[in-house]
Amino acid sequence: MRIRTTTAAIVAVLAFAAVGCSSDNDNAGDSKADTTKSSAPEASSPADDGGTAKGSSLPAEPTGAERDAVLAAVRDVNGNLTHDEDKAIDAARNQCAALDGGAANRDHTAAQRFSYDGVTLTDDDGSHINIGLRKTLCPAS
Repeated sequence: MRIRTTTAAIVAVLAFAAVGCSSDNDNAGDSKADTTKSSAPEASSPADDGGTAKGSSLPAEPTGAERDAVLAAVRDVNGNLTHDEDKAIDAARNQCAALDGGAANRDHTAAQRFSYDGVTLTDDDGSHINIGLRKTLCPAS
């Protein structure tokens, strides 16, 4: 009888501790999520925000001939980057925000932003992407 009582008491304490811990973590995560959601642009994720300055905005999503020109500029650097055209366009829009926002080391930022799906770019590749984006999606203002 004593073993059952002790076991029941231990289970109750562990259950209470587990419930208490999980609700504290959930509330902390919610407050962090609320503050980051209000300051980040809707179309980008925190990983995509690297190199963008506060107040810089994403250009409108290109369509038609403008979209084809952006994809051609990216494809000139590495043809594998346009297998997922939507991903390439999103990366281009985010890179434009970095270019227009005065990001430091823009070539490296472009190389990192466009290194996906098994493709790794160099800073020189990033420079070529930036040149192509300046000619198409985000001309210098």
